[in-house]
Amino acid sequence: MGTLPAIRRHGMTDLAKLLIVLGAILLAAGLLLLFLGRLHLPLGRLPGDILYRGKNTTVYLPLATCLLLSVVLSLVLYVLQRLRR
Repeated sequence: MGTLPAIRRHGMTDLAKLLIVLGAILLAAGLLLLFLGRLHLPLGRLPGDILYRGKNTTVYLPLATCLLLSVVLSLVLYVLQRLRR
């Protein structure tokens, strides 16, 4: 029974660290989006993005933007992986 409180504390410490890391990632993503917004890049308005405006609905499918971001992120992660080896 003496180790149960130590396990609970250790678990809470891990949870706290995880929340701090996730918060830092969200902060970095938010700052990146602010920076990219000021560059006036056409992300979200590319030729392959679909926008449908009905009478009471709006549907937006950013297909081309998603593909472009996927390719860019894949290349960045590939280069980072190669640099770590």
